[in-house]
Amino acid sequence: MSFNQFTNLDFSSLRTQIKDYLRSSSKFSDFDFEGSNFSVLIDTLAYNSYITSYNTNMAVNEAFIDSATVRENITSLARNIGYVPRSSRSAVAQVNLSVNFGIQEVLSTPDPTLSATIKAGIFAIGSVTGGNYVFCIPEDITVPTNTVVNDGIDTKIANFTNISIYEGNYITKEFTVDTSQINQTFILDNTYIDTSTIRVEVVTNGITESYEEYRNIFEVNARSRLFLVQEIADEKYQIIFGDNLLGKKPANGSKIKVSYIINNGIDGNGASNFTFSGTIVSNIGSSQRPVTSGISNITTTQASENGDEIESIDSVKYLAPRVYASQYRAVTANDYSSLIPSLYANIDSVSAYGGEELDPPQYGRVYITIKPKNGDVISEALKDNIKSNLKKYTVAGIKQELLDLKYLYVEYESTVSY
Repeated sequence: MSFNQFTNLDFSSLRTQIKDYLRSSSKFSDFDFEGSNFSVLIDTLAYNSYITSYNTNMAVNEAFIDSATVRENITSLARNIGYVPRSSRSAVAQVNLSVNFGIQEVLSTPDPTLSATIKAGIFAIGSVTGGNYVFCIPEDITVPTNTVVNDGIDTKIANFTNISIYEGNYITKEFTVDTSQINQTFILDNTYIDTSTIRVEVVTNGITESYEEYRNIFEVNARSRLFLVQEIADEKYQIIFGDNLLGKKPANGSKIKVSYIINNGIDGNGASNFTFSGTIVSNIGSSQRPVTSGISNITTTQASENGDEIESIDSVKYLAPRVYASQYRAVTANDYSSLIPSLYANIDSVSAYGGEELDPPQYGRVYITIKPKNGDVISEALKDNIKSNLKKYTVAGIKQELLDLKYLYVEYESTVSY
């Protein structure tokens, strides 16, 4: 006879259905299942069926992004539709700094090409309520000097303006390409990595080449120096290179140097007082010298903000299909609502509408309001950054206007009857 359909898979129901199936056979029609050792075998069968059904149900649930609960499975499913979950983000501050090299005549080798470089790595210590945090820069910053004439004396000054400094610790890691290893992987061992700070260099036969993070498949060829970042288990990240068809593949024996910043998320927000702790060198001709004096105090133009935790699984499940539907293009108002939160941290919600809905209509404009997770409105610096980056995704000729939210606070009285 055929098996019963199992619509209820709890232990007691499975046990009952197994007994009913055995009783349907003439060999066990008068058998006392409860009073014999056969009941132990039935319990074993029911328990095994229960465990199998539970595992099968969980495995099937993890195959769909709507029902999956394990982060590794959710990020893998999102990757299949081209969505990369946002990493944790360092709090970023904007600061100014200057270096006074003094009277030009005291330089041992005066050179009109004198410049100054702040080395990648630790830059300053920032004070936040509850403690101090390290702020770093992900790459070297070089500026030329300006000549300031005072009382007929030339003085060389290097001005570093609007430097973006990132909360967290600067980490470097090196790999060696070995083609004898099948499917060699390049995994960054740290968690809490801000993937926007990852910098990759490949050294081949003494020649150093910088690789850029993959942004757009257009104009990518076998010579494009690109890398991909994807999230793997335990919130760690893997660096992937091209295959000499789409993107250049590092040669055997090449050294891969990766640097990045690991951060403390939202804890780094709010720092405005900084003490310089970095390394500055002067570039005179082809030589470099450490700078130990003439360094001004740091002035802050924008306190640290936008630090955030890694994107939650609920956010990934919500945004991944919507970003896939927009194909990373901002055409409709809904495209903006899904694209902007996927690109920027510290955003709670986005509302967008076309200018044609206004009276009188404002054609060719899109109006966007953003509610941040921390605070009431976003900073002007972040507005400019968002508008600049949206140009890569929007239709030419469409202008974006970012408006501040207007909050309406309602006080109400309620009467409860029971």
